[in-house]
Amino acid sequence: QLQASGGGLVQAGDSLRLSCVASGRTFSSYVMGWFRQAPGKEREFVTRVSGSGSNTYYADFVKDRFTISRDNAKNTVYLQMDSLKPEDTAVYYCTASRFSNSYSDANTYDYWGRGTQVTVSS
Repeated sequence: QLQASGGGLVQAGDSLRLSCVASGRTFSSYVMGWFRQAPGKEREFVTRVSGSGSNTYYADFVKDRFTISRDNAKNTVYLQMDSLKPEDTAVYYCTASRFSNSYSDANTYDYWGRGTQVTVSS
């Protein structure tokens, strides 16, 4: 089970940090990712991090603004979002995959959280 939190309403240029807590004992064996879905748009990949936390991958539109990290001792993955833009407005979903080569393909992820709303006003 994945529980995301930390969303909210902010202004353009502000920052937010999302958290996602996972239940279970094998958290470190899962690739963790974040996807988002804006109203009327398809779900899109944002970023992912390997089980150890040493390997990360970002969608081009969030590079240098968003940072993914994880704390395996706390079964938690984070998404630090800086310099937020109105186009970042979406529901953000935390996801987990058993496959070490899971990147941007949503079909390779096994578990999904309910999402947390992020709204960025201009």
